[in-house]
Amino acid sequence: MKKKILFILIVFLSIVSYSQISFEKGYYIDNSDNKVDCLIRNLDWKNNPTQFEYKLSEESEGKILDTNFVKEFGIDNDSRYVRAKVNIEKSDPNFASALTNSPQPQFNEEQLFLKILIQGKANLYTYSVNNITKYFYNIDSSDIEQLIFIKYNASGNIIQTNQYYKQQLWLNLKCESILMNNVNRVEYKKNDLINFFIKYNTCNESEAVNYQTKQKRGTFNLTLRPRLNNSSLTVIQEHSYYGNPPSSLNVDFDSKIHFGFGIESEFILPFNKNKWGLLIEPTYNIFKNEKTYEIIKPYSPNIFVTATIDYKSFELPIGVRHYFFLGDESRIFANALFTTAFTLNSKIDYIREDGSRQGSLEIYKVNYNFSIGVGYKNRNKYSIELRNHFKKDILKMNALHTSKFNSLSIIFGYTIF
Repeated sequence: MKKKILFILIVFLSIVSYSQISFEKGYYIDNSDNKVDCLIRNLDWKNNPTQFEYKLSEESEGKILDTNFVKEFGIDNDSRYVRAKVNIEKSDPNFASALTNSPQPQFNEEQLFLKILIQGKANLYTYSVNNITKYFYNIDSSDIEQLIFIKYNASGNIIQTNQYYKQQLWLNLKCESILMNNVNRVEYKKNDLINFFIKYNTCNESEAVNYQTKQKRGTFNLTLRPRLNNSSLTVIQEHSYYGNPPSSLNVDFDSKIHFGFGIESEFILPFNKNKWGLLIEPTYNIFKNEKTYEIIKPYSPNIFVTATIDYKSFELPIGVRHYFFLGDESRIFANALFTTAFTLNSKIDYIREDGSRQGSLEIYKVNYNFSIGVGYKNRNKYSIELRNHFKKDILKMNALHTSKFNSLSIIFGYTIF
C-alpha cells in the first residue's frame, strides 16, 4: 500500500509542479519577419529543440511553435536559435560499434533550430541530439555549412579521423593574424571553436557577440541528512533440517522506528535549468528489535523463544534526482536510487525461555536494493524527503532461510554548502 501511495504522490506532484514552472522573457520572428515579444518556457535544452512553448502574457494560454512557423527565437540573456535548412551528417564518434568504414560524410537535408554560439562576420552554431554534437558556420549571409569531423573504421578495425573542419577553417576564415598553427591547434570542441571564431572576427574588425559568455557549470551541494526509519523484518525458514520443522526460526519482527544518519553529495547537472542531479549518500543505520513467539510441539510442552536482531549497516545509495521548481526559493524533487549495503557485525539470535540457544542466523555481508523518494527543498538549505526502500533479503546466500526487510524513511536535510 505504501508503494502505491508514494507512486501517486510522485505523479501528482510532477503534474502540479510542471504547471508552475515560470516563463521567461524572449521573442520569436515569424515567416513574415515579424518580431513578437513574448514569454518562452526555458527548458535550457540539452538537445536542440524542435519546438517551444510561448505565452503573450503571464495570464494567456501557452501555445506551441516549431520550425515551420518560426525563423528565429531567443530567451533574453540566455540563448538564441535560428532556423536553417542544412545538410547534416550525424555519425556518432563516441561509440566504436556505431562507426562506418567510410571517411566521407553521409548527408541528409533537414530543417533544424541551430543554437548560435558566436555572431559576427563569421557565425558559429551548434546542434546536439542524443549526446552527439555537430558544429556549423557561415560568413556574412552565406549558406550555413557543417564543420566536418568524422571518426571511422579503417582497414584492420583501426579508428581514424576525418578532420576536414580544419581545412574549412583555413580556406574560408583567412586573416593575417591566423596562422596554420592556430588552425591545427583547434580541436572539434565548443571552447576551441568559439575562441577561433572570436579571433577571426576580431582580426576582421567585426564585433563578435558571444552567447556562451556565461559558462554554465554544475553545482555541488553537501547536505547533512539525519532520518527516522520505520522498518520491519520477516524471517522464513524455507526447509527443515536435522529433524527440526521448517517453522522453528520463523519470526515476524514488528515495525519499529530507528535512527540513521547520512551525508549527501549532490552534483547538479549544468543543463535543463538545473533540474537534474546526481547524488551519492553514505549512510549509517542501526536496526534493533526483538520478538517473543511460541513454538508448538505436538508431543512435548510448547516453548517460548525470543528472537533479537542487531542489524548495523553502512549503506551507499547512488542515484538521480529531478527537481520541479515552485518558485525562486522552493522546489519539489523526486529520487531514484540503487543502494549497496555493507553489514557490520550483525546477526539474529534465538534464545529459549530457559536461556538456551534455539539458533542463530548471520546477516549477509553485502546486499542490494532500490529506493524511490519524493521531497521538498526550501531556500536551497532545508529539505525533507519521504523515501520508500523496496524490500531486500538480508539473509541472501543462506540456503535454508529467506527474509523480507522493508523500510520507509523520513529524511531531514540541512545543506551546509
